[in-house]
Amino acid sequence: MDCLFCKITAGEIPSTVVYETEDVLAFKDIAPQAPFHVVIVPKQHIPSPAHITAENSDVAGKIILAAAEIAKQEKLENGYRIVANCGEDGGQTVGHLHFHMLAQRNLSWPPG
Repeated sequence: MDCLFCKITAGEIPSTVVYETEDVLAFKDIAPQAPFHVVIVPKQHIPSPAHITAENSDVAGKIILAAAEIAKQEKLENGYRIVANCGEDGGQTVGHLHFHMLAQRNLSWPPG
């Protein structure tokens, strides 16, 4: 499989890891959109949020738990945003479920 995030989780492509468990990896985004910007991915390949099923849905909770742990670790007391893009129209550019975690600046809504 030629998946960028699978290669990162396997250690084939270097990344700056900020958090890791048996099931989840979080690493710094190479094109940050905020002073703090990490990508949180499951180590299991799931193509997108649309591919979450009853059988693999526990990974979504593990990703949210990872975000809470990262927030404590990085002292993100002023808050953060977690974003998951789904499909081409949703802005997904890597075909592997992932959540962007952004912080350390005021994040307007709608995003811009």
